[in-house]
Amino acid sequence: MFAAFASPWPPIAAMIAIVVASNWLVQFPINDVLTWGAITYPFTFLVTDLTTRLQGATRARLVVWIGFAIAVLISAWLATPRIALASGTAFLVGQLLDIQVFQRLRRGSWWRAPLVSSSVGSVLDTAIFFSLAFAGTVVPWVTLAMGDLGVKLTLAVLGLAPFRAVLALALPSPRVRA
Repeated sequence: MFAAFASPWPPIAAMIAIVVASNWLVQFPINDVLTWGAITYPFTFLVTDLTTRLQGATRARLVVWIGFAIAVLISAWLATPRIALASGTAFLVGQLLDIQVFQRLRRGSWWRAPLVSSSVGSVLDTAIFFSLAFAGTVVPWVTLAMGDLGVKLTLAVLGLAPFRAVLALALPSPRVRA
């Protein structure tokens, strides 16, 4: 395994950058169904799945906890405290579920663990985030949540290509397994 894939700091930095950018971008609609945050946030699941596969569930949970703590603090400053709290809660629950599901499925086909875990985590993350961040406001949060979930599920499928490519670089075996 390459040294870059052994350190917790690249995935922690990636997680913080993605979450902070997404929490800022969620404030800007693309249309009536999507915000810019919907495009960036699903990459957190790719980071979590790669970390779980390459460094193990314990390290992935560390990345989630550290990423959560730092990203929430920065997000409260860049976005709003309500968005930061909603994001932190949704992120923590969704990512920890993602790791648990990934671990249960990791021995199957290489694509099954990242696809299913990201999809399950995305559903829960979306429900928690949008209900906490926008319920009781004039924001059409249910519509935005459905658009956001559609993007997350699409990117869970599209994320299989970079997942496989990174595994091919990181693992010495010619047969890459999730």
